[in-house]
Amino acid sequence: MKLHLSPLMSGIFLIALLACNPAATNKSGKIQENAGRLTKGSFQKTIDGKKTDLYILKNRNNAEAAFTNYGARIVSLILPDRSGKLTDIVVGLSGIEEYKNSTEPYFGATIGRYGNRIAMGKFTIDGKGYSLSINNGPNSLHGGKRGFHDQVWNVRQTDEQTLEFSYFSKDMEEGYPGNLQVKVIYTLTDDNELKICYEATTDKKTIINLTNHAFFNLNGEGSGSILDHRLQINAERYTPVDSALIPTGKLEPVQGTPFDFRKPVRIGERIGVQNIQLKHGKGYDHNYVLNPANGEELQLAATVQGERSGIIMEVFTREPGLQFYSGNFMQGKNIFKGGSRDDLRTAFCLETQHFPDSPNQPAFPSTILNPAEVYKTSSIYKFSVLK
Repeated sequence: MKLHLSPLMSGIFLIALLACNPAATNKSGKIQENAGRLTKGSFQKTIDGKKTDLYILKNRNNAEAAFTNYGARIVSLILPDRSGKLTDIVVGLSGIEEYKNSTEPYFGATIGRYGNRIAMGKFTIDGKGYSLSINNGPNSLHGGKRGFHDQVWNVRQTDEQTLEFSYFSKDMEEGYPGNLQVKVIYTLTDDNELKICYEATTDKKTIINLTNHAFFNLNGEGSGSILDHRLQINAERYTPVDSALIPTGKLEPVQGTPFDFRKPVRIGERIGVQNIQLKHGKGYDHNYVLNPANGEELQLAATVQGERSGIIMEVFTREPGLQFYSGNFMQGKNIFKGGSRDDLRTAFCLETQHFPDSPNQPAFPSTILNPAEVYKTSSIYKFSVLK
C-alpha cells in the first residue's frame, strides 16, 4: 500500500490507524494494564450474558492503546508529546459502568450499522420500506438506540499487538434487514502503526456505513478546549444540513464560508460567526466531500495539530466523506478516566464515512451491500510530533 508520508516524519514518533492485514510479531499474548490509569476489574462485567474486558496493545517502542469489547471501542491511545511526556490523546471513561451510564454513548466506539443520521429513520430497498430505531430527534443516529456501540463483541487477541473484534447482527436488528457478520481488526505494529480494518457480509440486501467515533484532544485528555488546534481538511465541498442535521442533498463549496479548512485554521477561528449552518450544528457537525484520491488507495483527508503538545494527526481514508464534529454537545456530565469532565468542546471527532442519509439521497455514493459482496474499508489516523 502506498501512503502519503508527511515531510515531518523524520525523527518523530509515529502512530497510524490504517488498512487491513495485521503484521504483528510479538506472540506472548500477555495483557498489561494501562499505565496505572485503567484497571481491568472495572472493565470485567457481564452485559446480556456476555463478558466484557479491557485489552491492551503495546509494541516494542512503548506505544500503547487500550480497548474494550463493549462497543469494540478505543479507550485510550498514549504517545509522547514534543517534550517526551506520555500523552493520552483519546478521551475515554474508566470502566464499563461509566460507559453504560454515559450521556455520550459513542466515546471511542465502533459505529454501525449506519454511521451518522438517517432522516426519520426510514429508507427503502427495491421498493420495500424499512423503519429504524429513532434516537436523535426525529432521526436514527449511529445505528439506533442499541447500535454496535451498545453491543458486546466477540474478541480474539492473537498476540500482544493484534485484536480482532467480531459481531453478528441479526436480521432486523434495530430495523436493518439481513444477517450481518462484522469484523474489526486493530493491530499495533513495531513501526508504531495502529491498524484498523472493517469487514462485513450479509445474507440479504442491506445498508452499511461503519466508522470509529474516537474523541481526540491532541494536547491530552483533560487539557481543556480544542479550539486552538489547527485543522486542515482536503475538501472543496461539504453537505449542508437542515435544522435536524439531515443533508439537504446539495454539495456546497466551502470557499467563502466558515467551513473552509483547505488551509490550516484554528478550529475556533470562525466557530462563533453568524452562519445558519453553524447554528444548525451548534458549531461544526458536518460531512465534508473529500477531494478525489487521484488513483491512490488511501487519500489524505485531514491534518490536525495540538498547539501545546506539538502532536500532529493526519487522517487517511478510502471513504468519500469525513464528518467533522467539534464537541458541541459535550456538557460536562461525564468524568473522563483521568478525572476531568467532558466539558464543551474539550474533544473533537473526524469520522471517515459515506455521507449521512445516503439511502434517501440518490445522488450520494451508495451504501448498499449485496449478499454476494464483501464490505471492506479502512482509515488511517497517523500521529507524529513536531519537535
